[in-house]
Amino acid sequence: LSPFQPIRRDFAFLVDRDVPAEAIVRAARGAERSLIRGVQVFDVYEGETVPAGRKSVAIEVLIAPTDHVLSDAEIQAVAERVVKAVEKATGAVLRR
Repeated sequence: LSPFQPIRRDFAFLVDRDVPAEAIVRAARGAERSLIRGVQVFDVYEGETVPAGRKSVAIEVLIAPTDHVLSDAEIQAVAERVVKAVEKATGAVLRR
């Protein structure tokens, strides 16, 4: 167990309906293996506010440093790597 406080960040992605949520989880987990300790889906939505043929997949990423407290800039950098990894692996876009 790390003595440093873990950080949780949520992301929602728009992705083609046929892309499995697990592909998003795998991509996010691989974005920063030294810091990301867990990724889980907490919502999948298809409805009025989502374009036809697409779905929204929301994930929670657990970032757990082991050797120092992360700065805001370091946390932001991890978040950006997660988004880029998911976009590259699945064609998803961050839902804003």
